[in-house]
Amino acid sequence: MHKSHGPVYYSHYLMLDKLLGAQEPLSRKYASPENPESHEETLFIVVHQAYELWFKQILHDLDSVLVIFNKSVVEDSDFGIIIQRLDRITKIQTMILSYMDILETMSPMDFLEFRSLLVPASGFQSTQFREIEIKLGLNTNNRESIDREFFLGRLTEGDRDRLTQLENAPSLLRLVEKWLERMPFTVSGQFNFWDEYKKSIADFLAEDEATIMSNMAGLSDKDLQGQLENLKITRETFSSLFDVELHQKIIELGQRKLSQKAILNALFILLYRHEPMLTLPQQMITLMMNIDENFTTWRQRHALMAHRMLGTKIGTGGSSGHQYLKRAADSNRVFMDLFNLSTYLLPSSRLPVIPTEVRRQLNFHV
Repeated sequence: MHKSHGPVYYSHYLMLDKLLGAQEPLSRKYASPENPESHEETLFIVVHQAYELWFKQILHDLDSVLVIFNKSVVEDSDFGIIIQRLDRITKIQTMILSYMDILETMSPMDFLEFRSLLVPASGFQSTQFREIEIKLGLNTNNRESIDREFFLGRLTEGDRDRLTQLENAPSLLRLVEKWLERMPFTVSGQFNFWDEYKKSIADFLAEDEATIMSNMAGLSDKDLQGQLENLKITRETFSSLFDVELHQKIIELGQRKLSQKAILNALFILLYRHEPMLTLPQQMITLMMNIDENFTTWRQRHALMAHRMLGTKIGTGGSSGHQYLKRAADSNRVFMDLFNLSTYLLPSSRLPVIPTEVRRQLNFHV
């Protein structure tokens, strides 16, 4: 604990002179009798500065989580810190999403009063937001709906170099992948969980097929074939989990990001989430998905607001405006593999029974 080093004054500690003096509307700088200062530009600046302050806090918390996962061994006690900080990120996301409501109190015509002064500045140039994306696991090579040169070309040389260096550092996606690959529970002695899981899946899908066939009298040929085709696809989807070569091809096609072992172990965590040793990892996986979902929602809301404010106008940074933002919201997700794990879940009553020696590893013994 730090000790006092003398009295501290509120405004000095928070540097309010600098903070509150950082709003300098360009419409004030270039105001004239014909074009007076735009009242709404101050709102625009304050909201975006608030975004950047909260992005700074997100990076502060995210960096601390990356430090933990960079260790050769992640201790059980570390998960309390990881979950606390990831949870705080989700709370910040919820708050900054509400800033859209405040921005939308500005009318499109009010925005047009000063918009031309902003060219070519753009949200593209929020390097903190790009840092967050990269540190989560989305680098410029993986971005859809925009090419790398367009993306980096909107930045200063210094920002470009810094983000390029960040892309060479391990992201949360890759660090969690390595941690998942080290999980020891699924194969132990004579027990191979995945052999038992495949049997449970086969029985489960056989019952689905029996249900379809028992109802075939009430189905048209088209409906029957459709249901059987869906069942076939489901079987193939499950099979892809255990086919090393097929899994690698799916990664090469960009449809999966995590290694086969990481995906299987993440699935094990979700299937047995109530086991004491897996409860905190399951919460972590859920928070990672929440963060991904929240940024997707934020991008979608941003796209809608851009459409509302600009219609089909080109963005100030040269993008296609709301069309680009809409595509980015749909495409630029980091933890899609974790969302897709729901495909492979079974009812708890169908899960393989874990042997006693493995269950003891998953429980606290006091």
